[in-house]
Amino acid sequence: MKLMRKIAAYVTVTLSLLLLSGFSAVAQKSDRYVGYYYPAPQHIEVYCARVDPFPNIDKKRRVGFIIGIKNGMSKQPYATPYAVFAKGGTSDKLLIISKQNGYLDTVYRARALLAELSTSARTTPIFAKSAAPEELTFLDLITMLGFTKVTLSDGDGFAHQVILLPVQNEQCMKAKSTQ
Repeated sequence: MKLMRKIAAYVTVTLSLLLLSGFSAVAQKSDRYVGYYYPAPQHIEVYCARVDPFPNIDKKRRVGFIIGIKNGMSKQPYATPYAVFAKGGTSDKLLIISKQNGYLDTVYRARALLAELSTSARTTPIFAKSAAPEELTFLDLITMLGFTKVTLSDGDGFAHQVILLPVQNEQCMKAKSTQ
């Protein structure tokens, strides 16, 4: 039985990767920010959030979130090495672009920044009200706010993109059932 579950999980991951590689090519062709804010992403991954977006979340609230981040960044005693902004018709694409050479230039540094942002997100009132804030991440927070994609880039030759899927997404539910 355990072997069957492992095989099913392997098949699910393999199919997801095949679908994602096809999705990646389509996404790059349809991503109007490629070549303007960042290069075509070398890494695209899918994140199945542990939460669903808040009901009635809209562009105004996402933009307000970005303004709150920028206000917090401006109060720091040092310059933040990256810019954060929302793009898209409904501001559902979060961009984090480095303003310094050598910053956010690998997938590992991009993931480290996301982990660091998770630590900060856990102190927000939204997470404090959840049953287990230590299990939620920055990606969960931005999914709750209705963001569908986050792109991190060094602003030169590297970009890493994360497609955000809510917990109730069919792909996420299938993946959980095979684990």
